[in-house]
Amino acid sequence: MNNPFDYTPSRACNEAFDRLLEHIEVLKSGVSSIGNNIVRELESGKMLGVLIAVDKSGGLHTLYAFSGQLGTNGFYCGDFVPPVFDYLQPDGYFKTEEAKISQQSLEIARFEQTVLADAKQDFDVAKSNLDSMISEYKEQCRLSKLKRDSRRAGGNVSDSELADMIRQSQFEKAQLRRLKCSVETELEPLRVQLELAKERLAVLKEKRRSDSEALQRWLFSNFKVLNGRGEEKSLLEIFADTPAKVPPSGAGECCAPKLLQAAYRQGWEPVEMAEYWYGKPREGEIRVHGQYYMACRGKCRPLLGWMLAGLEIEPPLGSEFCRVQHCEPSIIFENRWFCVVDKPSGMLSVPGKGADISVEQWLNDRYGNHRPVKMVHRLDQDTSGLIIAAFDEHVYKLMQSLFAARRVDKTYVAVLDGDYEKRGVSASGRIELPLSPDWLDRPRQRVDVEDGKEAVTEYEFIDSHVGGHSRVVFHPLTGRTHQLRLHAASEQGLGMPIIGDRLYGRNVKRSAERLYLHAASISFTFPLDGRNYRFDSQPPADFGWNAE
Repeated sequence: MNNPFDYTPSRACNEAFDRLLEHIEVLKSGVSSIGNNIVRELESGKMLGVLIAVDKSGGLHTLYAFSGQLGTNGFYCGDFVPPVFDYLQPDGYFKTEEAKISQQSLEIARFEQTVLADAKQDFDVAKSNLDSMISEYKEQCRLSKLKRDSRRAGGNVSDSELADMIRQSQFEKAQLRRLKCSVETELEPLRVQLELAKERLAVLKEKRRSDSEALQRWLFSNFKVLNGRGEEKSLLEIFADTPAKVPPSGAGECCAPKLLQAAYRQGWEPVEMAEYWYGKPREGEIRVHGQYYMACRGKCRPLLGWMLAGLEIEPPLGSEFCRVQHCEPSIIFENRWFCVVDKPSGMLSVPGKGADISVEQWLNDRYGNHRPVKMVHRLDQDTSGLIIAAFDEHVYKLMQSLFAARRVDKTYVAVLDGDYEKRGVSASGRIELPLSPDWLDRPRQRVDVEDGKEAVTEYEFIDSHVGGHSRVVFHPLTGRTHQLRLHAASEQGLGMPIIGDRLYGRNVKRSAERLYLHAASISFTFPLDGRNYRFDSQPPADFGWNAE
């Protein structure tokens, strides 16, 4: 069985997907309203999965699945496998309880718009009127004091007149205190009414939260999946050992778990599987119609880790974090404060989940405990090139401040999948696309114009090749995760992924390509000695840059 997180689809999977596409075209050209609705939903963007399984007699079977829900009842059987757990029956427990929770939301909204809004308005209006009354009296006191001060300044004030002034001042202060007490007394019932309304709202919201949580626990407890050994566990049990402790929303509704569950229920052994994107990409995501993709990590990594138990997986699960190193890094410069390392592709910058050694570990092994090393910035595992490490905490923070202030100039070179001239892309320019993490499919990132962090890249194309590739120089002004990879791949950017990009590229073979992105130069002025530093690195021979 192939590893759903690290694979290239087999010919059999590709042919099965082509047959599915042909069937969708038949639905599209038909007169059935159900079929047309299904096609429209698919074309809005959906992951489709293919699984080939073998029965006990050696016969082969092909299964199909879609991610999430499809059709009016949550799923459309047709040629697709059923859901792992059909919780969307109209009169079933989940839909009934969900309707109650929806009714609670309506009641909360009505309460906020009526009882709470009225109580707040009554309090605010009364407070505003009473505050105005106090302000008017304070103004009277101020004018009265000005008159007294003017009279004193004029001189010839008798003792009796001065005593009257003091009594008047004391009376006004006492009167102001009495007025404030009166205001507080008058506001108190309205304040109590408002606080009671807020408390009631909090009770309603807590009830909704508690009911929602209980319904989710019911769902995840009854959402049970099989594995290759015939064992069964609920989603709640599977995700209990994860950092989040509870399953994310939509867990178990991706293609892979549906396909595996369907095969296990039939007593079939899964042989190979692949997932393909159909239709338009969702906003901000890098998805290409017909392109295959790895299974998502946030929802599927813990789940498939359980479901694939008992099967022989190639490459083994977890190997995607432990790639073989083909060469060691090299230190191209060092002084008392920092060193500059030329990192090979496939090596982590800092320790990760697997057993692979990182640049930071390699440096600490080299320098020993007497000279601890800390990476000032990072390169993606698949990116090669220059990276800086500091020899003490003070220098580490100082260098990080240079990066944060954009006082470090970085240059990357890359080879893109596409001819920029034929695509009509400008030979040079600036890309500004904010980015945010795809929390359910880490480490993927996504374009997020509304809530993403600023990400700015300047670029300049060198040339394009007959093979449909383009060489480009990148100057990132910010340092977001996967910034250059997304700015290259996104249609809002250059629309040409970097060759060898396993996350955002097109049909990248698992072991045949490296990421054609190299950190070629870095320069800065170092505050502690005032020197201008510049370091350069030529891409390795397998990069194919052929720099002149």
